[in-house]
This record gives sequence, C-alpha cells and structure tokens, in this order.
Amino acid sequence: MGPVQQTSWQPELINSIRIMLSRQSEALLHLSKSLDSKHYQKALRLIFECRGHVILSGMGKSGIVSRKISATLASTGTPSFFIHPAEAIHGDLGMITPCDLLMLISTSGETDEILKLIPSLRQFGNPIIAITNRGCSTLAKHADVTLELLMDSESCPNNLAPTTSTTLTMAIGDALALALMQQRNFLPTDFARYHPGGSLGRRLLTRVADMMHTLVPTVKEETSFREVISSITCGCQGMVAVTDSKNKLTGIITDGDLRRFMEKNVHLDNTYARDMMTLSPLTLPMETMMTDAETLMQKNRVSVLLVTDRKNNIAGLVRIFD
Repeated sequence: MGPVQQTSWQPELINSIRIMLSRQSEALLHLSKSLDSKHYQKALRLIFECRGHVILSGMGKSGIVSRKISATLASTGTPSFFIHPAEAIHGDLGMITPCDLLMLISTSGETDEILKLIPSLRQFGNPIIAITNRGCSTLAKHADVTLELLMDSESCPNNLAPTTSTTLTMAIGDALALALMQQRNFLPTDFARYHPGGSLGRRLLTRVADMMHTLVPTVKEETSFREVISSITCGCQGMVAVTDSKNKLTGIITDGDLRRFMEKNVHLDNTYARDMMTLSPLTLPMETMMTDAETLMQKNRVSVLLVTDRKNNIAGLVRIFD
C-alpha cells in the first residue's frame, strides 16, 4: 500500500454543517409554533386511554425512528413495540390485538408497505395515528389523527436524504412520551424500574443494605488515644464507632474529629475515646435507599454514615462514594 494521502477540508464545509444544523433547529422551532394543538390533544388521549400496546411501524429511516420512539414510550410507562410493515403483511399482523393502537410513520404518507396495513387495521378496528409531512396524503386520510411535520424541505442539499424529517419525527415522539409522563406523574423511581441495569436504576433501586460495609471498626468509650488511632488505621474507613459497656452505639470518631482534637489538646496520654467522640452520630436503617443516604450525607457534610438494624445495633456503614 502506498502512503496515505492527506485530505484537505475546505472551510466552507464547516459552514455547511452550521447551515444544516440551523435549518433543522428552525424546522423544530417552526413546528413548535405551528402545530395543531387539537390534533396533539387527540393523539395524547388515544395513547393514554390505550389498554393494549402502542405499536410503531415505518419503512427505511422512518422504521429506525419508529424503533426509537417505541423504545422511549416503553421506558417511560407506555407499553409499546415496533412491527416491520413488510413483515406485518406476511403474518405479523397476528401480533396486533383489538386493544392496540397503531402509530404509522411515513414522511410522504404514500409508503406502499404502510398503506397495505390500513385495510386490515380498519377491519380490526384499531385506531391509527399518522406522522407525515403531507396532511392530504393517503395515510393521513385513513388515520384517526394526523401529526404533520410541517416541513418545507430536507436539510439534504438534494432534498432527498431523510434528515430534517427524521429529526422532526423523533422530536414528536419524544414530546408525546414526555407529555404522557407528566400526565401519569411518572417519577424517577418509576423510570428506574424499567432501567434496573443502568446507573440511574442502580442508584434509585439500591438499598443501603445492598451496599454497606459490614466490617465496622469499633472501640469502647474507655479505649485509649493510641488504640483509637490504631483502630482507625487498621479499619481503613477513616472512622471508628464508639460503644458503651453494653455494646450500644454512643458516638463516632472520624479522621477529622481526631485532627481537631489533637490541635487543642496536649495531654494525649490521658485521653480516651469518650473524650474525642462525636455524640449521637447520624445513623440510618438498613432499608434506606442509597439515594436518600447520599442526600443525607451531602446535607450534613459527612462522608460516612453508620447503618443500624431493627434492634438499633450497628450493622455496617456506607460511604458517600459507594
């Protein structure tokens, strides 16, 4: 192979990128200002009242966007799945139940594979929401409600490649999903139930008992200063819990407590744990959610919290970065 030739990129190409982005943002702004609110209200009502699934279908790039919208709906409280229109007319129509709603996507409104679905869907009695750029298209005429893109042209220089149309369609899908979330009072904890594998899901569904360290360095109230230092060092948690003669928690000594005490005391040989501990330390039960534990630590500006069981005995500890 010969040497790789360096490609020279013309400055006007970067300007072209800016123009494309500007055109798409202008199209989104135009849609937000000009959309038919009655049509969107009807679409939202149909989706909200649907007792089955919201089924998305589209060909080509519209099919890809349909899959994304379906995934967004499903993860935000609206049961949904994608069906390929070509597969649907060859048997997959059997996946559709009388309780389902169809959302059909075609920029032209004349996509053959999409139009072939309509007679069967009308026979089944399923409501249809159309997303298209042509309100007078065949698809729009057979839909219960039509959401128009209101697009002048694609951002593609040849007005051919689906660019602005896919952006607008995806934005409409996101807008519908978010409006439905608001109507259903869909909370972060609800979102986490559908995303248990993600970081948000782990945070919102994880309890303190799942994350706590069970080996808690502990000393007695009468433990000497030197032994306290040794316990903090060996425990590797930056703290020790302090208990009384009945093994009940009475205090906590952190690295910070130790440094502050050393700054104001010179007679350390006659110092014991009870002299330097913070009384009645913050604790939380094992059933506490980790997000609540993090909030409590941030509010009180502490990096560690002791965890107690139902008998109020020390069960473990959690750190702010756990």
